[in-house]
Amino acid sequence: MAPCLVSLLLPLATQAETPPSSPAADGTVPRIATVDWTIAETLLALGVTPLAMGDVNSYRAWVGEPRLPAGVIDIGLRAQPNRELLAELKPDLILISPLAAPLAPTLSRIAPVQSIALYEPDAELWPRLREATLTIAALVNRTAEAERQLAALERDLAQMKETLPASLPPLLVVQFIDERHVRVFGRHSLFEAVMARLGLRNAWQGETNAWGFSVASLEQFLAIPEARLVVVDPIPVGVSEKLQEPGLWQHLPLVQNTPVLHLPATWSFGGMLAARRFATLLGEALQPQGGVAFKGETR
Repeated sequence: MAPCLVSLLLPLATQAETPPSSPAADGTVPRIATVDWTIAETLLALGVTPLAMGDVNSYRAWVGEPRLPAGVIDIGLRAQPNRELLAELKPDLILISPLAAPLAPTLSRIAPVQSIALYEPDAELWPRLREATLTIAALVNRTAEAERQLAALERDLAQMKETLPASLPPLLVVQFIDERHVRVFGRHSLFEAVMARLGLRNAWQGETNAWGFSVASLEQFLAIPEARLVVVDPIPVGVSEKLQEPGLWQHLPLVQNTPVLHLPATWSFGGMLAARRFATLLGEALQPQGGVAFKGETR
């Protein structure tokens, strides 16, 4: 599994017990450092560039959009940020997710720390997405912009729903771990939340974790013959080549019966921009002649 996702698979940590911060009284925007990509993505959506962020190079591979401005400083691993560099940067505020709560005691010596949760066990994702977006917006004096974008997202998803072809099969949305295993997205996932608002059915009805995915082997898909496979980048190095060789992938009914769709990288644990990006890419792929065949497929 890709190293940048290892920390995401740890059990959810408790909320950091640091008092919430408020924007400056004069309306200025605080200089924010974050170890969380979803928080960074949301800041960028609101027109605020983070001062610093963890795992910048991996962000570019896994998130895709929004593009990260060149001036954002890389503070190292999200699970182990460079505290000395952070201290030199002197941010006004450090934003983390509950997953990074163990970092709060040391980071709070550098600047006030606030934890913002989006993905939580047994919590409905879509309301949490809205709540987290507005919480971040309030910190940077962008509440009106956040409200505008959230309303526009709901409106645009409803419009996209009307443009989709009728009688589409259920979709099976996956990201490859290796040539025999995938993350498959279901309940609690951003992808399923978007699909539901587009009127699309999810073929995966199995159990999922707090981030909305299960780890599945390709063998498990033999029992799902009637669905459309959707593969989301990034694909681990060498996997596409291995899938072109004779083997289980080539014999899956899902691969033999219908061309597999291939979507560019979209942050599967993202916020409102990731939701919009996934909806747009998926909607385009599902249009007649609009799909991009997965490069691991030989059809």
